[in-house]
Amino acid sequence: MIKTETTLRVRYGETDQMGFVYYGNYAQYYEVGRVEAMRSLGFSYKEMEESGVLMPVINLTINYKKPALYDDEVRIVTMVKEMPSVRITFEYECYNQKNELLNTGSVTLVFIDKQKNRPSAPPDWFMKGFLEKFKS
Repeated sequence: MIKTETTLRVRYGETDQMGFVYYGNYAQYYEVGRVEAMRSLGFSYKEMEESGVLMPVINLTINYKKPALYDDEVRIVTMVKEMPSVRITFEYECYNQKNELLNTGSVTLVFIDKQKNRPSAPPDWFMKGFLEKFKS
């Protein structure tokens, strides 16, 4: 399993009239966690795209437990529990500064060969970096 943690602070513009983080913003929080998880593997989304591989989201689920509030520090735990194939699923848990679980979720992406515009296996260099971290 690959597991990373990233923190961010809730900005005023991310909240609704009740002072809660607007529910749609969690997809962006998950993206922050996903990008940092990719960096921990030794590469970035930008490098993936430059190499001709796109990774569109094909599924997003979120289960809300408790709201995050303006100025809260949110810890995003990002996990990959299964080896990627044509798809990769990232699982998430978000916590506030009191370590209270705010939500859980998952995002599934598919590897797309940019030239062919078709699903493809992940690049070999991606799998090499992934396997090194996945085994540890």
